[in-house]
This record gives sequence, structure tokens and C-alpha cells, in this order.
Amino acid sequence: MSDRRSLALRTAGSSRLRYMLFGLLLIAAVPAAAQDKPSGEDEKIAQSLAEMLRDARAIISNNQERINNPNIGDKGLTGDVVLAEAVQEYRQQTHVDPNAIDPATRHGRLIRALMNAIREVMDAHQSTINEKGTGFKAFIPATFGRLIGEAFARLAKGEAEIKVTAPPELVRNLKARPDAWEQNVIKTKLLSPSWVRGEPYAAMAEAKGRPAYRVMVPEYYSDSCLSCHGSPKGEMDITGYPKEGGKIGDLGGIISITIYR
Repeated sequence: MSDRRSLALRTAGSSRLRYMLFGLLLIAAVPAAAQDKPSGEDEKIAQSLAEMLRDARAIISNNQERINNPNIGDKGLTGDVVLAEAVQEYRQQTHVDPNAIDPATRHGRLIRALMNAIREVMDAHQSTINEKGTGFKAFIPATFGRLIGEAFARLAKGEAEIKVTAPPELVRNLKARPDAWEQNVIKTKLLSPSWVRGEPYAAMAEAKGRPAYRVMVPEYYSDSCLSCHGSPKGEMDITGYPKEGGKIGDLGGIISITIYR
């Protein structure tokens, strides 16, 4: 279940994300109060949170057939099981044990908040995941990502936020809609023909009136995405939404990370 090839949204150039610090690109319109440079710790934390979220979502993606099997009751996907697999994948990708990160540091607090959010969301939805006689459970990576973001925001206690968003025309849940800053980055950076595919965008920018280090990590449609987001455009998919007519390689989503100052 650690095979990441079946992820619904694949990040191109992810090795740069995992093994290099994010490049900082300052936006000229950012208020002066937010234009102090990020610390190396900010970049490290954002990189770490993005990796852990991606690893957890991969597990849900890899287990979609099992989750939607109406003939199986207990799927064995408890919070502890999913978190353990996510931690194992995180270790393989980063060569770091997240449990060994000092809990007294901001990095340690936030990675544990995300890990606890993963466990919490899985345990809260066991009745849905394990319901016999029901096929499609609507517990998909996109839903999982949104629920993780909501739980993380509460557990992080105002220190940071994570959101899985997308270009506005692709957003199916209003809770995942990009804010004004995110929309601008999507339009002027991530969708620009000159943007390096897979490159994250990072800047100091206000969020909810507070100075923050903000990162946008682009993700692109793979073949497995197109059953819901592909062609023919307008045809209803299994979730009850009209397909967007997307193609392999199109920008399909963004992991947006905000670390408040």
C-alpha cells in the first residue's frame, strides 16, 4: 500500500520539493509588514507538512477499491494503521523519522498536529468506510484532504493551516475554494506557460490579516484522475459532479500551506 503511483494527483518534480529548500519569490504587492524573509525553519516545516499530507492521501488513493467494496466490512484502515503507513512512507522519502522531531520545536508541534489529524479523521469515519452493502463511500483523497485540513487547523491552534485547493473552476467544495492570494498565484504563476512544472511557489504574504510564510505546491492530473475529472466534459462522474474535461498533466490541485508569524 506504499506504492505512490496510484495517487490521484501527482506532483511533478517532487524530488526537488523533498530534498531542496523552497525558493522564495517575493510579491511586490505584499504589505511591508509581511516582507521579512522566511527562516530556514519555515521552509523546512512547509516541506515536511506537504510530504506527510501527500503520503497520507496516497494511502487513501491506493485503497479506494477496498474502501468501496460493499462485500467487506472492516477494512482494517484505522487511524493507527493509516498513520503508521504514512509515517513509513515519510521516512522513506525524507530519511527522517517524524516521531523523532523535537516536540518542543515548532516543527515538532506542527508535524504531530498533522499526524494526529490523520488519525482523528480516519477514526471518525470508520462507520462509513466499513459499511457493508454500500459501494461508493465518497471517502476519496479530495475529501480526506479537506477533512485533514480542518482537523489540522484546530490542532495547530493558529500556528499554521493546510488546504488542498485548485483553480476556482475545478473546486467542487466551497470550503476548498482558493482565497484571493491563492487565486492570484494560480493564475499568474502556476498556470503560466513559463512556470517550471512542479515547482512550488513560496512568499511572505498576509493570510487572514496576519503575516505568514505561504507555499503553493502544484499537483497534476494523472490517468487515474480522469475517471472523475476527464472527458466527456459535463458527463456525471461517480461522485455526482460533472466531469471537467481535464487531460493528463493539467494542473488539478494545489497543496496550500500557511505558517503564521
